[in-house]
Amino acid sequence: MSTPKRILVTGSAGRIGRAAVAELVARGHDVVGFDVNPTPGLPPARSVVGSLTDATALREAARGCAAIVHLAATPDDAHYPRGNHGDNFLNELVPNNVVGPYQIMEAARELQIPRVILASTGQVIGGHLLSGNVPVTPESPYKPRYLYACTKVFLEALGQVYAKEHGLEVLAVRLGWCPRAGQEEEFRQSPFGPDVYLSPRDAGRFFAAAVGAPALPPFAVVYASSRFVTREMFDLTSARDLLNWEPRDQWQESKAEEF
Repeated sequence: MSTPKRILVTGSAGRIGRAAVAELVARGHDVVGFDVNPTPGLPPARSVVGSLTDATALREAARGCAAIVHLAATPDDAHYPRGNHGDNFLNELVPNNVVGPYQIMEAARELQIPRVILASTGQVIGGHLLSGNVPVTPESPYKPRYLYACTKVFLEALGQVYAKEHGLEVLAVRLGWCPRAGQEEEFRQSPFGPDVYLSPRDAGRFFAAAVGAPALPPFAVVYASSRFVTREMFDLTSARDLLNWEPRDQWQESKAEEF
């Protein structure tokens, strides 16, 4: 078990966030949650309700932390694909997925928080999945799905800049698909859904491993997904090598997790 640390988890009330909080708490860490909703499993003093655009609240929540697990984001594009309905780029994606990560990295820089784990997405290389150019690696060129994925390309580039310029350890993790409520049918119809599935349990163990790793490169990109069913989509080698993390779960519709 790693030495207990004070950890800030943003997006802590979401499905992946709750899993990360639960696993970190189980391993003895002092977890602070930051979300627009209260965080289940944390006492009120450790559950900060706030917005990523509130720099003051974010810095207060991060004060004294040894690491930040940044999960908070607007999860997908409204009205994808764009068509005649417009999109949510300016009103949601920019404030939460562009300005928000900037505030996270600024808080880490100002407060000298040495490690930041940034939640990216497999959607940044979604074009490779659609074309069958798999398994994708951290070196595979970007082929983003749409505007949400573009904001995650920015997030990865931002992390790389702050690692280089300010001496932080920044890990960008391209997460697999942990279906949210309402996504069940989309997941079932996807040609690769079960092969990019990420269970809450595997996600929780991943973030605990990322927090507890003795040392990380200044900047690295890894993938996190559960065990594939039919075809390997994500190359998990770097996650194994850097974090000593292996997925344990596999998608089974009859045993889909509730978290």
